[in-house]
Amino acid sequence: MTQELLKRGKGIKLAVFDVDGVLTDGRLYFLEDGSEFKSFSTLDGQGIKMLMAAGVQTAIISGRKTPAVERRAQNLGIPHLYQGREDKLVVLDELLGQLNLSYEQVAYLGDDLPDLPVIRRVGLGMAVANAASFVRQHAHGVTQARGGEGAAREFCELILRAQGRLDAALAAYL
Repeated sequence: MTQELLKRGKGIKLAVFDVDGVLTDGRLYFLEDGSEFKSFSTLDGQGIKMLMAAGVQTAIISGRKTPAVERRAQNLGIPHLYQGREDKLVVLDELLGQLNLSYEQVAYLGDDLPDLPVIRRVGLGMAVANAASFVRQHAHGVTQARGGEGAAREFCELILRAQGRLDAALAAYL
């Protein structure tokens, strides 16, 4: 965790997550009936809950649309869910208008080329460890964990640490 990342994380008011490859391992599982399922990390979910409890708003923007993501967002209490939206920067613009926030107040965690315009535009744009190499090169930082394996938790804890709230968030469980 560099000083630059901590500096970027100080003013974050909104954390935005991609799904496939970030909140999941990036694999798509299709059943014979055409339905699909996804595997989410409970570590990531806890990190998102801790971030929201500290007052940071959360959102999901995904190019794909599945009921599993809607269910996961509901389970975690993520209020802003956008699915089936390929141009993520357009979606973010809409959301920033609703929340009256600036790009500098946004952190984004992604893994592939559709995430890159947002990663490059926001105050803290990060990639997961197993993101496409071109995306990792252009992100402000890269998590040590892979997507679906604790990368979102690491991202959340970075923001909490940058804002001086991580110790209090952890102490709540002692």
